[in-house]
Formats: sequence, structure tokens, C-alpha cells
Amino acid sequence: MRPDSEEIRLKPEETVLQGYWLDLGSAVTPDARWDRITRLTQEYLELLAAGKDGKVHLYRDPTDGRLWELTSVAPELAASPPLLQVITPERAKATYETP
Repeated sequence: MRPDSEEIRLKPEETVLQGYWLDLGSAVTPDARWDRITRLTQEYLELLAAGKDGKVHLYRDPTDGRLWELTSVAPELAASPPLLQVITPERAKATYETP
């Protein structure tokens, strides 16, 4: 188990995580879900593949084997909130050309 993975580990009932901007009045900052998605993808989930455009990524949860896709809510923006969601093996194979 990776350091601090227990606190960020995905729960079986979780299938979609979306980050949001928090408006602080004079600035915006990522919310806690955005931070969690960042930690999950950097410290816990196993990177399997990246899309041809490099903007989408496929991960596997080492605990239960579910496949997770990381995309952006608004890919046209340079700093768009992340969207992490479970996908089927069939979709992963079609999107990422995995065996």
C-alpha cells in the first residue's frame, strides 16, 4: 500500500469524481475533490495509457481493478477541472487501443 493511500482510496460505491473551482472573490482555487483526484492519479492509481491527444488518461485501481478515465470538464480551457470516472474494459480498449 502506498503512503496515505487509505485516506484517498476509492470506495466501491464511487464511480464519478469531479473537481470544481472555488470562487474566493478575488481568486479561484481548486476544491477538495480536485485535490483528491490529483492525489489519486499521482500517488495511488496505476497509469495504464494516455489518449492520442494526451488529454485523457486511463488508470486502474490497484485495490479492485476498476478502470478509471481522467478527462477535463472543459478540455478547451488550459486549467479545466478534472473528471475521473469508471469506464468499462470495452470502452478502454476502444479508446486506448489496449489489448
